[in-house]
Amino acid sequence: MKLSELLKNVKVIASQGNIDVEIKDVNIDSRKIKDGHLFIAMKGTQVDGHKFINKAIELGAVAILLEDMPEVLNEKVTYVQVASTEEEAGKVATMFYGEPSRKLRLVGVTGTNGKTTVATLLYRMFREFGYKVGLLSTVCNYINDEEVPASHTTPDPIELNCLLAKMVKAGCEYAFMECSSHAIQQHRIGGLEFVGGIFTNLTRDHLDYHKTFENYRNAKKMFFDGLSKNAFAITNADDKNGMVMVQNCKATIKTYSIKRIADFRAKILECHFEGMYLEIDGKEVGVQFIGKFNVSNLLAVYGTAIMLGKKPEEILIALSTLKSVNGRLEPIQSPEGFTAVVDYAHTPDALENVLSAIHDVLDNKGGRVITVCGAGGHRDKGKRPLMAQEAVKQSDTVILTSDNPRDEEPQAIIDDMLAGLDTTQRKKVLTITDRKEAIRTAAMMAQKGDVILVAGKGHENYQEINGVKHHFDDHEVIREIFGIK
Repeated sequence: MKLSELLKNVKVIASQGNIDVEIKDVNIDSRKIKDGHLFIAMKGTQVDGHKFINKAIELGAVAILLEDMPEVLNEKVTYVQVASTEEEAGKVATMFYGEPSRKLRLVGVTGTNGKTTVATLLYRMFREFGYKVGLLSTVCNYINDEEVPASHTTPDPIELNCLLAKMVKAGCEYAFMECSSHAIQQHRIGGLEFVGGIFTNLTRDHLDYHKTFENYRNAKKMFFDGLSKNAFAITNADDKNGMVMVQNCKATIKTYSIKRIADFRAKILECHFEGMYLEIDGKEVGVQFIGKFNVSNLLAVYGTAIMLGKKPEEILIALSTLKSVNGRLEPIQSPEGFTAVVDYAHTPDALENVLSAIHDVLDNKGGRVITVCGAGGHRDKGKRPLMAQEAVKQSDTVILTSDNPRDEEPQAIIDDMLAGLDTTQRKKVLTITDRKEAIRTAAMMAQKGDVILVAGKGHENYQEINGVKHHFDDHEVIREIFGIK
């Protein structure tokens, strides 16, 4: 493809060299450059791609998209200057891969919690309906039933468009995608066309990156600001930021709620560890999920399927067959009659939601709640004391342990969590840095009817300690301790 075609939607400041040069591939990683490639020099948070321009040329790059023109230009190379390569990279990648997002119906899901659940359930539901479907999520990417491992919640624009092009080639009619705040802010989804966007909720997260809650909220809002008037936006009316998200949105706006009047509504009729009976838009349905937040997630799925043209009856039948996403409120029963619940909760509000869901099921049946949790290293330190407070608030006993300490000292993270507790609250708390021992201790303390919440890792099957990843799967550890296979 000619460079001039790739630049169709790009705001070019200046160019030097043959603008019609043939481009064989596009890359933002200089190490992947080969003959005939276009190298996009990005100013990342860690590394400035401009430093690798000469390396890219040595490896065969015939064109460079950049922000700062070098003093000395190679006459065999075409240089294209733009104000922000981060903003333009997605537009270039989209053109190179034949604008794949326009050839299927792409729906984006954003919010602090629930993104993975909503995107995955939509993917599973539309597979159930018999469609060819793609999924881009934290846990895994799928093209129909083929698994494609994920490295970030949202890949870089090149990887993303390449994946979408593969989905189109495989005949996918729909694709459902998590859109993280980082990805929106860094324009990784730039140039994509969405038929719909979903907002789940917004609470404190990623402030190590965004610095303030307002910045974080505005990053999410950018996604809805960018939707076209032909798209739809579904927002959570129960979240105080739900209407803020769509206040400048040109798309058709729909709301969902479990508390107030909205376009899509639900209420809980019955609740057990095996699932709930719900009323959705006046019709009863049994689902294999627990917790009010999951009712919200299921409503978001229901509303999206309606907006994509499906009939309420067929959606409800499909909802009744869907199961929990890996590491999201997954119960494991012990032979002694108590239950362990594995969940990814790693923010204060996610912990609050999960513990509320457990109490909804227990509903004065007398069982105790033992919570095992920690906090990740080199992530927003401000949430550590808040996590401990939430855990103590709704648990009979809390065991603070390691999550992914990364290269922080595990005990120092636990100390940060303890700092949020007063003397009375600390009486409920044990600290055991070894995560396996912490789970084992919880199991030794538990009696028939009790619930152990093992929070923080969910689907992850590793622990990162001193920068090294070790195999560690909460499910496996619990089953081993319970003596079940």
